[in-house]
Amino acid sequence: MSHLKFRRGAMIASLLCAAAIAGCASPPEGRTGPGQRLDPWEKTNRKIFNFNEDVDRVVLRPVATVYSDIVPRPIRRGVSNFFANFSDAWSAVNNMLQGKFQLGFDDATRVGANTLFGLLGVLDVASEMGLERHHEDFGQTLGHYGVGAGAYIVLPILGPSTVRDTAAMPLDRLVSPPVVINGAANQIGLTVLQIVNARAGLLGATRVIDDIALDKYTFVRDAYLQRRRSLLFDGDPPDIKEPAGDNPTGAASAEGAASPPPRPAPAASGAASTPAR
Repeated sequence: MSHLKFRRGAMIASLLCAAAIAGCASPPEGRTGPGQRLDPWEKTNRKIFNFNEDVDRVVLRPVATVYSDIVPRPIRRGVSNFFANFSDAWSAVNNMLQGKFQLGFDDATRVGANTLFGLLGVLDVASEMGLERHHEDFGQTLGHYGVGAGAYIVLPILGPSTVRDTAAMPLDRLVSPPVVINGAANQIGLTVLQIVNARAGLLGATRVIDDIALDKYTFVRDAYLQRRRSLLFDGDPPDIKEPAGDNPTGAASAEGAASPPPRPAPAASGAASTPAR
């Protein structure tokens, strides 16, 4: 009963936050690029980013490196598939909420196939059947109905986000295995496994970013905003409308406007969004 109350409370809190940010003022404008216009709290964000980098350097990266060296690749892939199966279930719900019923049905079919025939999702048999993953979350659902992204935020440990995605996060987290599966020990163990396995999968990307990025903070921020914008528009985002004049009166949001218009539902066959990380 208390678990159900917690879920209900988290849902109400997310919806209230979403309603609040829908009417929030845009971040300060007049900066040199879309990413900077969306980053009014850059000074604080950089401090949190540096803290996260320190935690990663001292704890996460060494643990993930050892994990990657010890655990064979097929097992790590199976762990990723297991957690992705839960994400597919939530993606199905969000596609339905957005009116993309064919994509929602495809995601539900993925979950059923991988759960029944893929050892609870450890094996990704659905991809072998030609069912692609669509990667929809509640932040994208809010954006679909016109809620602007709001300011860019760096969260401690959790990393890059926006006001809208942060408001949606409680609901997104409620469908993750550490919350769904009962037992404190199981929840802690699954949380650690999820974090370490995900970090191990990014070791190569981290080395590339460290080598090519003159300013890692800016690189990560712009990459995150561009990816979220691409996901919101199912891989086909419209051109960003730059403010006119030397002293613009409004700043662009992560989707190119403070409140993007709702998108029409795709055709019955559906177009999958850009694959994610």
